[in-house]
Amino acid sequence: MDWRDFGPHKVLPMKIHQPNQFVPSEEHMDLLTTYKQDYNPYPICRMDLIKPRDSKYPCGDKMECLPTYKADYLPWNQPRRELLRPPQNYQPASTKFDSRTTHQDDYSMKGLVNTVSCKPPAVPKLCHVPLEDLTNYKMSYMAHPLEKRFVYEPEKFRPSEIPFESFTTHKESYRGLMGEAAKSLKPPARPCGRDTPFSTTTEFRDKYQAWPTPQVFSRAPAAYVPPEEKMDLLTTVQAHYTYPKGAPAQPCRPARSVKKGGHFESSTTTKDDYKQWASVRTGPVRPVPQLNLPTEPLDCLTTTRAHYVPHPPIATKSCKPPWAGPRGNIPVEGQTTYTISFTPKEMSRCLASYPEPPGYIFEETDALGHRIYRPISQTGSRRSSCLSVGDSENPNQQELAVSA
Repeated sequence: MDWRDFGPHKVLPMKIHQPNQFVPSEEHMDLLTTYKQDYNPYPICRMDLIKPRDSKYPCGDKMECLPTYKADYLPWNQPRRELLRPPQNYQPASTKFDSRTTHQDDYSMKGLVNTVSCKPPAVPKLCHVPLEDLTNYKMSYMAHPLEKRFVYEPEKFRPSEIPFESFTTHKESYRGLMGEAAKSLKPPARPCGRDTPFSTTTEFRDKYQAWPTPQVFSRAPAAYVPPEEKMDLLTTVQAHYTYPKGAPAQPCRPARSVKKGGHFESSTTTKDDYKQWASVRTGPVRPVPQLNLPTEPLDCLTTTRAHYVPHPPIATKSCKPPWAGPRGNIPVEGQTTYTISFTPKEMSRCLASYPEPPGYIFEETDALGHRIYRPISQTGSRRSSCLSVGDSENPNQQELAVSA
């Protein structure tokens, strides 16, 4: 899509609604509101107080105050009720309490039984029989003479006399072909016209012209005229609720009389009914010692000391050959499996690097583009039938496939 697809269209200016000209009315505005018409003013008068006024000078007569509780709820003259408790039939025993338990009565303490030790006296036993030091290792071990180590002499390095060929697969197979040089598709540079002035007109300036804007009508604000009357700063509370002879309210509750003197009755039901019993502290109950301690001293013998029988030690003779002393500077044998089994082979040139491999003849090119070569010793008639026989007779001559 290009800018040529959008063609210019004729653009007409927008039509602006012209308001009618303001004509001031000649009638006078009454400035009346619903509040002024429906809510007419009434004369303000002071309201009388519902609460009686407190006298500044209290009366000296005694006030007879009988509350409802004292008048309606009178105490009954009834005798005191007896408490509902079980009869006290318990009488403590007159005999002395022995303080013995069932365990003390049934399980009496028994003394220790004096036993006699049956352990033999610990007397060291000495044996004069020599220890037999023969072992299987001493009887079966045979000392073999040590052979002298073979010292391997490394061969000296011999540099190859054949010069190194610097041919690679890339140098041999990929040869540069002469071709035409690439042509530049860049358009030729045009010389800029410096003498011609630069055009300052654009598409926006040519097609989008400024429309005439009408002048906006603005009305001048009215001048502020301060009121001539003085503002009354009194509120409704300050104007109507005044206290010319105000005084704090006096309480009508009579003063509480405090009784002084008299004896305080501190007896309670617990103190009257639950009296403290006269008790005597009993001494601790100690068992009668029935253990007879032995008079003989403790033998201090353990099971190991009593039952262990010491045996004479048996000295063993070592069958290890005597040490022949430190060895001399014997060279290390350098012979390994690699040095024995490795057969050096002559490095030959790869047949695939030749344009025409020697000893092979070109046969065909397969579907993948590989060139198939056959050995020259095989005839054309026996290519397919004698291939296995030729491979077994000449294992070194096999098919050669070279990628084109």
